[in-house]
Amino acid sequence: MDLRLMDWQLLESIGLGLGLGVAAGFRVVVPFWVLSAAALFGPLQLTENMTWLGGTTAFIALSLALVIEIAAYSIPWLDNVIDTVALPIAAVAGTLLMAIAANQLDPFAQWSVAIVAGGGAAAAVKGLNGLTRLVSTATTGGATNLIIAGVELVGAVLISVLALVAPIVMFVAVLAFFILLVRFAIKAFYRTQKPAPEATPGPD
Repeated sequence: MDLRLMDWQLLESIGLGLGLGVAAGFRVVVPFWVLSAAALFGPLQLTENMTWLGGTTAFIALSLALVIEIAAYSIPWLDNVIDTVALPIAAVAGTLLMAIAANQLDPFAQWSVAIVAGGGAAAAVKGLNGLTRLVSTATTGGATNLIIAGVELVGAVLISVLALVAPIVMFVAVLAFFILLVRFAIKAFYRTQKPAPEATPGPD
């Protein structure tokens, strides 16, 4: 096989895994549900060890889990508790999703990329979402949490679908997002390190 074709397929696989990992950061169940729906009703071909995900039983179970997840995030204060519990779960989900996408790599590289990229992306997004919801709860008493939950749900579905349809676009978008995030964090760090200006004494 042409090396350039292999590189392109690898980028597509990583883009798919990154997109699904980011979606897991928004909602853990959504990317699995989208994969199941795409395999059951669409053209998606799952790997041999993941064919169970395209079965009717898996789709029904994931649909029920999705309904429960949506309902849980609709309750102010409970959603903050769920965010705390969901952070490590999202990281594990992102890792598994990336491992599924990058199955053409050798096992060591596959799981290294899965843990660092997939799990890292999911954990970072879940952490940002949790912080946003915590600020919302503290400032509005949870009044805007339902709006945030709705945006997260729609975002998770759209990102999952885009990852399946245009993985290269997703790869570029996620990479650009994290570059901007790192630059913002570095600037914020240096701003905190700057000494406060000394007060100018006024006239006696």
